[in-house]
Amino acid sequence: MERLIINIPETKSSLVKQILKELGVVIQPEKKANTSDFREKLANVSVWSDDDLKVFEESKMAFENLKAQQW
Repeated sequence: MERLIINIPETKSSLVKQILKELGVVIQPEKKANTSDFREKLANVSVWSDDDLKVFEESKMAFENLKAQQW
């Protein structure tokens, strides 16, 4: 099945939907974004302190200080 998004003038919307339904097209209603869901998800995002990030910085410095072995 192919998904098609079209912009229809408001005055012709019901006519076009009726024709498409008669042709067997499934019209899905627009999904409205629920802002409270987004806020709830954002509230559950963890916050890292400077001490938490220090481990990454130390690892980065240790990696940069590695030298290739001479054969």
